[in-house]
Amino acid sequence: MALKSTIFKAGLQIADIDHAYYADHELTLARHPSETDERMMVRLCAMALQAHKLQSVCAGDGTLAFGAGLSDPDEPDVWLRDFTGLTRLWVEVGQPEDKPLLKACAKADAVVLYCYGHAAEVWWRGMQDKLARASNLSVFRIPATAAQALVPMARRNLQLQATIQEGALMLGDAALHVDLELQRWK
Repeated sequence: MALKSTIFKAGLQIADIDHAYYADHELTLARHPSETDERMMVRLCAMALQAHKLQSVCAGDGTLAFGAGLSDPDEPDVWLRDFTGLTRLWVEVGQPEDKPLLKACAKADAVVLYCYGHAAEVWWRGMQDKLARASNLSVFRIPATAAQALVPMARRNLQLQATIQEGALMLGDAALHVDLELQRWK
């Protein structure tokens, strides 16, 4: 019998000072049995960092949601679709292969990748040249220590506050607070 995904509920208050985007999001995250708490929390951070595009790209008339992620390799971790159903933003986390990432670049207006983990630098050295031609791809590095610091926040019912200022994400709940200083690779 196959294991089922674990469902997490998250109330996410976003104050994106950089983009003048302020909104509350009620989210449902399905954590695949093979997904770690760290990866799930990085997905949540990726959504917070890209939520402003709901307003700036779709003028508020779109859908920002979690994709199937690990359950379906042909779907993103987070996507933004406009009211016509076009994929305006495709967000991935981790260190994917180049072919699926380039395929995503053909399917969406913009693709953003958030790398994390100790092997991210090694992965990037091997992928940098392969991904150079993808003009609509942005790649960011989340430091491994910051990604691991997110793990204690992973609970079935989350109430989080995300503040984005000068490109940095400050994510916290009632007890914990983590600062993510992103490094742009592409």
